[in-house]
Amino acid sequence: IGATNVFRVLGPVPAILAFTLDLLKGILAIYLIMLFTDRPEIIVISGLCAIIGHTFPVFLKFKGGRGAATGLGILLGIAPEIFIAAVITVALIILITRYVSVASIITPILVMVAFIIMQKPLPYTIAMAIITFLIIVRHIPNIKRLLKRKENKIW
Repeated sequence: IGATNVFRVLGPVPAILAFTLDLLKGILAIYLIMLFTDRPEIIVISGLCAIIGHTFPVFLKFKGGRGAATGLGILLGIAPEIFIAAVITVALIILITRYVSVASIITPILVMVAFIIMQKPLPYTIAMAIITFLIIVRHIPNIKRLLKRKENKIW
């Protein structure tokens, strides 16, 4: 599960598809609920449910993806201007380090900083804090491999 693993096993085209579908999980959760309400606390609960369902899917015995792409989808729905900066950040980190996991760990932290600096609505900021925490926790195995210099580079 996850676009990086799909890339390693099946190549770039299936990986792009996997990434796009994971991103859509997040953005659709936000946009669909926005059809019924404009209350930020309800909107972010929908996004949080999407990322929790992605990272702990019932159909895969609660062992899913890391949540980075789904988190980006949620970000696109609630803060598109920060989303653009986040995508650029991810691309730069991957180009410089060749580690997707490093980009997936650093970017949510920077997104949190942006939410605080830009004084985004409190429910959105709290949701981003929860998502950042979840993504980092899901990357603990990657962090351990990075510290041991055993993490796989993207190419």
